[in-house]
Amino acid sequence: MDAGEGKIHVLAVAVRDVSDDVSSSEPPDAVPSDPEPFTYNGGRVDPGESANVRYGISETYLGDPVRIPVTIVNGAYAGPTVFLSAAAHGDELNGIEVVREVAHDWDHSELHGTLVCLPVMNVPGFLAQERYLPIYDRDLNRSFPGREGSTSARRMAYRIFTNFVEPCDLGIDFHTSTRGRTNMLHVRANMEDETVDRLAKAFSSNVVIAGQGPSGTLRREATDAGVPTITVEMGEAHRFQRRLIDRALTGVASVLAEFGLHRESSVHWPGWRTVIDDDDEKTWLRADAGGIVDMKRGRGALVEEGEVICTITNPFKEDDEVVTVEAPFTGLIVGVLENPVVYPGNPLCHLVGLSPDTKIALERERTTDRSKADLR
Repeated sequence: MDAGEGKIHVLAVAVRDVSDDVSSSEPPDAVPSDPEPFTYNGGRVDPGESANVRYGISETYLGDPVRIPVTIVNGAYAGPTVFLSAAAHGDELNGIEVVREVAHDWDHSELHGTLVCLPVMNVPGFLAQERYLPIYDRDLNRSFPGREGSTSARRMAYRIFTNFVEPCDLGIDFHTSTRGRTNMLHVRANMEDETVDRLAKAFSSNVVIAGQGPSGTLRREATDAGVPTITVEMGEAHRFQRRLIDRALTGVASVLAEFGLHRESSVHWPGWRTVIDDDDEKTWLRADAGGIVDMKRGRGALVEEGEVICTITNPFKEDDEVVTVEAPFTGLIVGVLENPVVYPGNPLCHLVGLSPDTKIALERERTTDRSKADLR
């Protein structure tokens, strides 16, 4: 089979009279009035159908095809086309389960639009349980939009991008922190783009970190190509974290409601939100000494200026060698070290600032959560 061909399994989606649909959510302006087939190089999925495809993007050393799993759900009714992608880094697993559950566990019989679900983009990395492609350690998420006739990573990226990203109207790309660190769930997005701003807020995370993103990342290159896309960061590598997966599923449902794909659903409000768009409001705290880290505060913790976040000691725990790391400003720990050993310069935690009003809202929410827990 040619590397660009795919094995397809088609399933019918229930159809009913569209005249009964009423929704206050408005899809993007360019959405056609009649449903259309979703096409890619080697196949098509008609309205009212779904397909599970193993799509060839490269070949192994033995000449066998490297295929990525793709599920395309084309609703019976017209609406936006949204891609959901995960595992551009092969060891980042939380997003895989989010994409799989949306594709296979949700009822899409009333879907207005199309979902393109890419649960594992970096198949070689996934099989090896490594972050990068095991071919010269190239980063697939620095290789988009890709190019034919270039490196192996860019060729893979090109086939994914041209077939399953460019045809879409919106996108959500799921990631976790790298091994040895963990992130609280948050969105990264270019908030200067009006539709990206709407998409990021619709996902309903508490924290949005604004910025274009590095060149070659899927969200930046897709947005530049006219497909507004956000990154969702959640948890750590090499595991499924059920609470984070469930929270991300709430975000996806909220996005589909906002853009009119699931018109029976409602947009979710997270209770409070902060958008970090100034370098003065965020910082990576890094180790100034090598040693063993005793982390005092964890992922999602609210810390006050001057509060001790961690200490670094040598194997003998000598008092005169203790390095204390304090919060330079009051804020929220978005990402934090899990592997408790560092060289000088290694990251310890990612701290973002909070406005006084946001801090009050967060403290009120957590007080309420503790009170509910006490009543159980």
